[in-house]
Amino acid sequence: MHKIMLVVGTTSDYIQWIRTSCPGRTLFVTAPGIRQAAQEACPSPKEEILVNLSDTFQVLERLNKHVKTWDQAIEGIYCFDCESMALTACIAEKWGLDYPSVKTIQNCRDKYVSKQIWTRHGIGCPRVAPIKTISDVLAFFRSVTSGCVLKPLTGSGSELVFKCTSKPECHAAFNLIHNGLENRAQNPLFEKSPGQTHLMLAEELIQGTEYSCDFICENNAIHIIRMTRKIKSPFRPFGTIIGYVLPGQLPHSINPDAVDQLLLKSAQALGINRGICMVDFIVSGNTIQLIELTPRPGGDCLPYLLKMSTGTDILKLSLDFARHSPLELTRYDTVTPHVGIRLHADKSGTLRGIETRHLLADTRVKHILLTKKPGRQITLPPDDYDSWSLGHVIIEPSNGKYPESQALSIARTIDIHIEPHQKPTHLSEAS
Repeated sequence: MHKIMLVVGTTSDYIQWIRTSCPGRTLFVTAPGIRQAAQEACPSPKEEILVNLSDTFQVLERLNKHVKTWDQAIEGIYCFDCESMALTACIAEKWGLDYPSVKTIQNCRDKYVSKQIWTRHGIGCPRVAPIKTISDVLAFFRSVTSGCVLKPLTGSGSELVFKCTSKPECHAAFNLIHNGLENRAQNPLFEKSPGQTHLMLAEELIQGTEYSCDFICENNAIHIIRMTRKIKSPFRPFGTIIGYVLPGQLPHSINPDAVDQLLLKSAQALGINRGICMVDFIVSGNTIQLIELTPRPGGDCLPYLLKMSTGTDILKLSLDFARHSPLELTRYDTVTPHVGIRLHADKSGTLRGIETRHLLADTRVKHILLTKKPGRQITLPPDDYDSWSLGHVIIEPSNGKYPESQALSIARTIDIHIEPHQKPTHLSEAS
């Protein structure tokens, strides 16, 4: 009987990465749409189950049939995508595998619930309020001094996240989220917790420097895998991260031991006693305010940034952790600074090309990944948060000095050619 790891609901690029780093050791449960749109090679029937991930009963049935057909034994389970973690928890419970419970996943996915739990445990986080109507938004807005952030109760990243510093902005954001969620009604990323009737979340706006961190929680202790500082731009939609600096140095006023204790307490409060977790937080003054914590490593360009800078393969590490194998852990805080810059389109239209050939001669450029091919139709947020994301560049700045400035300077030399959509011409105008 062949022992394998089960990976539920991940993307085709992650599947290809794992097939390369862990050949023949993984079974993927994949949505048919992901495979149909994939540019990567298709796994063999032995390696992948294509099934509707919204039908838990069908997934369990197909999984049971598959392992019997191919004489496989599942030794562990993992999930890299937020929208598939609840399904993963259900499978783990049925098969007796080590994974956070369904309740724990709900605690992490629901941003209102997680902050309620943290507040009860005395863990610093923004004030929040559940929102049903615009009146709820305005009432919360009046109760805070710095403004507020409106966002979906679930979701990921900056999608449908808006800053409100005036009443007109509150009205506009409420309508955009309301309409955006209606258009995403079938998207599992925005599926709310059972019994949750509120539309969205209002969150106190916290000013400060933002960080993202991956850490291991196990045996009542914490091991930080990476600490990165986020790079934001006033010229992008609120919440958009255009890059990450690794290592992200915390201010000297923040005690590292206190950070470890905070991460441990915040994870355990949500129900995570063992897991590889990602946490986003803001350092405001001398305090840390938690924004989000979930039992998976960070995505976007972060796995590539970590691998280029430290050699750590976070995808393989996550699977080794899930199967309780020994881990090869490296220090993230002793490497020379590296920066991951995310590439975004600046207008809607048809992508004609992205010119990066000149970067091949720049020794500071360690990795380039373009995720959209010429001919792709580009639509900007808030209508679409996927098509405008074009890839990333990983950079090791020379001499380790001014890493952010060097990286942004290099990124600005990349020519992204987008042909704007032509407006329809009326007959009267043509004549």
